[in-house]
Amino acid sequence: MSGPLKGIRVIEIGTLIAAPFAARLMAEFGAEVIKIEAPGDGDPIRKWRKLHEGTSLWWYLQSRNKKSIAVNLKSAEGIDIIRQLACNADVLIENLKPGAMEKLGLGWDVLHELNPKLTMVRISGYGQTGPYKERPGFGAIGEAMGGIRYTTGEPDRAPARAGISLGDSLASLHAVMGALMSLLRVKSGQGAGQVVDVSLVESVFNLMESLVPEYDLLGHVRERSGGALPGIAPSNTYPTRDGAYIVIAGNSNPIFKRLMQAIGRADLADDPQFAHNDGRVARVALLDAAIAGWTSSLPIAEALARLEEAGVPAGRIYSAADIVTDPHYLARDMVLQAELPGGVQVKMPGIVPKLSETPGEIHWQGPALGQHTASVLAELGMTAAHIAQLQQQGVVQ
Repeated sequence: MSGPLKGIRVIEIGTLIAAPFAARLMAEFGAEVIKIEAPGDGDPIRKWRKLHEGTSLWWYLQSRNKKSIAVNLKSAEGIDIIRQLACNADVLIENLKPGAMEKLGLGWDVLHELNPKLTMVRISGYGQTGPYKERPGFGAIGEAMGGIRYTTGEPDRAPARAGISLGDSLASLHAVMGALMSLLRVKSGQGAGQVVDVSLVESVFNLMESLVPEYDLLGHVRERSGGALPGIAPSNTYPTRDGAYIVIAGNSNPIFKRLMQAIGRADLADDPQFAHNDGRVARVALLDAAIAGWTSSLPIAEALARLEEAGVPAGRIYSAADIVTDPHYLARDMVLQAELPGGVQVKMPGIVPKLSETPGEIHWQGPALGQHTASVLAELGMTAAHIAQLQQQGVVQ
């Protein structure tokens, strides 16, 4: 492994999305990630969404570059293995229900005593403290209570959701940020490891911009607005002649003028009442109607070409089919070819962000359950006979 996180060891005790996605991001940039799975079925994500020959395609993406060891955490010997691993780890990421790690004998007090330099990243629905801490929480609930669901969808319909696990992924990004901040403190000699407490609800809430002060000071509750961006105009989704949709963001003062000139409305470009955003917001329906009238008269390719020539930010709404053939995605290595077991070739997303000197790398796709159990335990000093005995006892797989 190479990359900026080379030499960093991460223990992942998590399932499905939030903790595994955070660990995957670290693995792509060189961290050694040891994923702890339950013997038998392993992480449930192995069977989530679309499967290929019995294994989820999401699994191969979510767990690339990770080592899988299958350990029975209901056994004393299994818990002892985790403690041994924690002694030489830099980060432990978990997304169990608050209190579960303590019941296993793997709480912060225990781990910190074993390894004062260890950073413990804890992802949960509501955080490790507060009156809701023991409630079960999934990403969908984080999206609901974090505020984003209330503002998503058409005004006359029920709140909508994005077609992905947005709440979990946002928590993962906050988890990685917290882990790196703690690692920087430890590696620079400024202090010991610490707990990074990440809440799904708070991770979503952190993206909600001026939602709270608008309500507190002005009594304004931001509502659902379809494809528009409330309070910023013009910025919306518009239909084209060939049945496609185009997103146009003409919301800065100079861009607005260029947009109006491009659609043949120089009168609006030169109107003083539209010179600034607040004036445009006051009459956004008029502006949206003018833009939609223009886009509806053109096929999307021609509309995009004219807007690009005018220097107006715009883009079509991409499907998976659009993404995998887009020349810019391909030029940026954002669609890569991967090999699954049996030599099957499949396209996978590339790595973000792009680092100029120490870019991320993909060394292997998600491993088989327990594929690295023997090698990891051997690194702990266990003999082959001891490992075989643990397997016979059902402690490892």
